[in-house]
Amino acid sequence: MRVLTSLALATALSLPVAAHAEGPAPALITVTGEGIVRAAPDQAMLMIGVTTQADTAAAAMAANSAALATVLAQLTAAGIADSDMQTSNLSINPNWTGYDSGSTPTISSYVATNQLDVRIRALDTLGAVIDAAVSDGANTLNGLTFGVTDQKPLLDEARKLAVTDARARAELLVAAAGGTLGRLVAVSEGGGYSGPAPMFRADQVAGAPPVQGGEVGLTATVTLTYEIMN
Repeated sequence: MRVLTSLALATALSLPVAAHAEGPAPALITVTGEGIVRAAPDQAMLMIGVTTQADTAAAAMAANSAALATVLAQLTAAGIADSDMQTSNLSINPNWTGYDSGSTPTISSYVATNQLDVRIRALDTLGAVIDAAVSDGANTLNGLTFGVTDQKPLLDEARKLAVTDARARAELLVAAAGGTLGRLVAVSEGGGYSGPAPMFRADQVAGAPPVQGGEVGLTATVTLTYEIMN
C-alpha cells in the first residue's frame, strides 16, 4: 500500500506541471505568395483542321482523307516530324434540313472533320508552316499556343519568388499587428501557366501570316503558415 500511494502521489503532482508547460497554442497566420517568370517561347502548337462535305458519309470521309494527306505531305516537306503531328479529333456528322418547313427533317449531306495538332519546334518557320498548311487543304485554324520545352528551371525560379513574396507578406502583416513572425509550420504549392503576351511582326515569308510568340509566363503560387510570436 505504501508503494501504491507513493506512485499515485507522484502522478498527481506531475500533472499540473505538464499542463503548465504546454500552455496555449500559438496564433497562426497563413499567406499566399506568387512568383512569375517570363521567357521567350521555343515551340508552338498549331491546331488546324480539314472539313469536307459530300452527299454520303463515305464520300465526305474520302474527300477529307485525301485533303488531309496533302496537308500532311506539306507539313513533312516543311520539316515537321511525324512525332510532332497528332490527330486530336475525327468526326462525321449529318446535315439535317426541313426544320423550318414543318416537314420531317431529312439528311441533305454529311460533313467530315479531322483536326490535327502540330508541334512546331523552329519558330522562325511558323508563318511558312501555317501558309503551307492552309494553302494545300487545311481550311480551319482552331488555335495557336506557344510554350517552353523545358519548363522546370523556370518553374523552380517562380517557386522561389513565390516563397519570398509569401514571407514578405507575412512579415508585413504580423508587424503591422504588433507581433513577430515565428517558425514556419506548413507549406503548400499551387501553380499555373499563363499564355503568351502576343506581338506581331512583318518580316515573314511572302504570303505567310505575321506571327510572333512574344513571351510565355510561368506562374507558381505557394501558401505558407507561420506561428505568431507576441
